[in-house]
Amino acid sequence: MTTTARQSDFSPLAAAEMILRQGLKQAAGAVQLASSFSVEDIVLIDLIQRWQLPIGIFAIDTGRLNEETYEVAEAVVSHYKVKIDWYFPQAQAVEALEREKGLFSFRESLENRHECCRIRKTEPLVRALAPLSGWVTGLRREQGVTRSQVEAIEIDVAHGNIIKINPLIDWSEAEVWDYAKRERLPLNRLHQQGYPSIGCAPCTRAIQAGEDVRAGRWWWENPEHKECGLHRRKS
Repeated sequence: MTTTARQSDFSPLAAAEMILRQGLKQAAGAVQLASSFSVEDIVLIDLIQRWQLPIGIFAIDTGRLNEETYEVAEAVVSHYKVKIDWYFPQAQAVEALEREKGLFSFRESLENRHECCRIRKTEPLVRALAPLSGWVTGLRREQGVTRSQVEAIEIDVAHGNIIKINPLIDWSEAEVWDYAKRERLPLNRLHQQGYPSIGCAPCTRAIQAGEDVRAGRWWWENPEHKECGLHRRKS
């Protein structure tokens, strides 16, 4: 599903607003932003507040986030006076995984990593999306090969055919950072330490100059595998 006008016909801000408003209209129900508190997500929170759009915020606490991520989450609540709906993995599933396979099984195989992500991230996401008609993400095509075919507005077949809204889809990294710095947004301190993409602490590292923005995510895997299941697409 695409918007009725090309995003390239608009400035980045105008395109993001058009996508958000059109996505809300298509969803015709409750919509929330899925926030990992990346710079993209903070930009979206700022835009949603700026335009006073009826979009809430939810986040998933995997139990293995960086301290800096919790700090910026609290800064967002304080700065924007917003409520964040937190979701957590099922305790019994986490306990069973760690008792059976230890604390770092996700580094042993792609299958094990997918299992950990399913327990800690995708299952809570299913619960978060269950009452919604649509969700907003900070996905950008520039972020890597796994996201190059993402559309501005999609029908999310993997999550019950709800509307998936990607307002920053055509923004460059420079445009994201220009906005964040201009508006002095509260940002994750790890971004200044070489982390352009931030997930769970054991699965994220700083990148080197010239590396892909998602090179620090699951760095032991091939680029085409670097998704956790949150953004599954119909095969």
